[in-house]
Amino acid sequence: MAYQVIARKYRPQRFEDVVGQEHVTRTLSNAITQNRIAHAYLFVGPRGTGKTTIARIFSKCLNCTDGPRVDFADDDPRCVEISEGRSLDVLEIDGASNRGIDEIRELRDTAVYAPVSGRFKIYIIDEVHMLTREAFNALLKTLEEPPPHVKFMFATTEPEKVLPTILSRCQRFDLKRIPVPLIVKQLSYICKNEGVDADESALEAIARGAEGCLRDAESTLDQLISFCGNKLQESDVLSAFGLVSRGEIQNLSEAILNGDLFNALKILHFLLDNGKDISRLNSDLLAHFRNLSLFQISKGDRSLMEVSESEWNCIQSQASKITMEGLTRVMDILLANEWKLSQAVSRSVVMELSIVEAVQARSAVSIEDLLKRLGQLRDSVQPSVPLPQNPPAAPAYVPPQVVPVAPPPPPQPAPVRNTEYTPKTMPTYSGLARAKASAPQSRSAATPPAAVPSQELEAAMKDLPAFWQKMKDFLRKKNRFLYNFLRGAVPMVLTEKNFELGISPEDVSDQIFLDDPENKKILEDYLISCGFVRCRVVFRACDSAKSQRQMLEEEQPAETSVEKKMPQGSAPQSVVPHEEEPLKELTEVSAPPVVEPIDFKNDPLIKEALERFSASIVQTGVTKTPRNN
Repeated sequence: MAYQVIARKYRPQRFEDVVGQEHVTRTLSNAITQNRIAHAYLFVGPRGTGKTTIARIFSKCLNCTDGPRVDFADDDPRCVEISEGRSLDVLEIDGASNRGIDEIRELRDTAVYAPVSGRFKIYIIDEVHMLTREAFNALLKTLEEPPPHVKFMFATTEPEKVLPTILSRCQRFDLKRIPVPLIVKQLSYICKNEGVDADESALEAIARGAEGCLRDAESTLDQLISFCGNKLQESDVLSAFGLVSRGEIQNLSEAILNGDLFNALKILHFLLDNGKDISRLNSDLLAHFRNLSLFQISKGDRSLMEVSESEWNCIQSQASKITMEGLTRVMDILLANEWKLSQAVSRSVVMELSIVEAVQARSAVSIEDLLKRLGQLRDSVQPSVPLPQNPPAAPAYVPPQVVPVAPPPPPQPAPVRNTEYTPKTMPTYSGLARAKASAPQSRSAATPPAAVPSQELEAAMKDLPAFWQKMKDFLRKKNRFLYNFLRGAVPMVLTEKNFELGISPEDVSDQIFLDDPENKKILEDYLISCGFVRCRVVFRACDSAKSQRQMLEEEQPAETSVEKKMPQGSAPQSVVPHEEEPLKELTEVSAPPVVEPIDFKNDPLIKEALERFSASIVQTGVTKTPRNN
């Protein structure tokens, strides 16, 4: 008799022989018992989980002698024909090689014929998602309203590729991956029947490598028996398939949790030098940290994890070395590393980098934790100055006293322009220091002013123009720019609360500059020094106030500088324009214009800038050249 591989030899023949799919086999058994058999079924699941096997067993139950029944006989001729694949009533079709519309039309044409010997004519289409859209559309009518003797059974690993119109006409059954303990149990049964002495750790390694696929596990066992004979050990399994033992995974995770980067990289290099699969190593390490997180979440519930006794003891000892936030960060790194390994050329470098990041991430602190700690620290600090138990009540409101506006003083005569140039010396550093020390301090640093008698306050409020003149004199020395803005202003109301200044409607656009906190603070500091502690400065538009343009026009001299120099009674002479001589050579240039330093120095803007910055004018580079008569 020809040799038959283990995967085919131990293929389940009844529903009770199927491993790990009780939710599907029980539903189908009850449907047969209750005579609620549908016309189309769809089995979905990963490879090697029993999709086609369940479809064959279901076909046996439907076409067995005296069927449909679940407890059919093993030697039933119809069941034997189905198991051997030679039944004329059960047709198995490969969807990958029969995916066109012509094959489906042929299937639709033959479906109308009655079965040969069984009760039903059954079509099992494997990998049905490989059919084309045209083929699916050709099958729709027959699939929805088939003849009473026709049953369809589809199997696929990619249900998202099946048309929704096909899915809606089938009863869908999702098969799950088979747990590791059930695979180990089935492998132990096979080894016992085959006379193979296999360690439980070796079978666990095979089950972990199968990733829930029983057919892969049986094929691996068949290969190991041929490689090792009748004695299987864990080291043989690990060396043959490049798998990593649980002990090595635990040692690597222990080094990561302890922050021992050197030892972690040492273990990694040892595994890579021995030919271990990097992708499998990353997946096993991710699964181990997942078990640690499940242990912390469930508070020690073992039902959520498929682990052995030794793994459970390791998880219990390592779970207390890292927080849940640290586990999440490490798992994110290993999860992203799966895609990196599939795209990288230097896979070992990528794995080393992931180990370094995992060691650093295990003790990293998130931004939320930092903010929480800062909040706790802020709450724990007590205020240095105790707050009063009974704060003083707010002062009662006092209505402002309206003071009649005095007429503006007569305009001052324009100052006589000084025609002599007198350079000013720059102040020394010591002079600047003394001036800075003598300047009034800011409100926050200055001590509260002493209380001024109410008689002096009343005198200031009564003689408002004189008070405003003193205030302008102070501004002239303190801030010349602010003085220029306010020298045409008119005082309107002065109370203990408000000091209203009227400005020209033409200068209303400059109120943004006047409302600046720094500028208002200069005025309010002067008011505080005069006894008005709670007084605030307010600007209002006033027609009697003079604008800056008017003030500048009043300061301009009535005659020009030429008219001043002319003798009285003499007629003005005609001015002959000065013509420059033509250039003789390319390098020759005309003489620079004559600059009169006295006229330049006496300009109002230049004088204001010199007084503001305590500067002087030094004439360099330009010399006065005599004119040719």
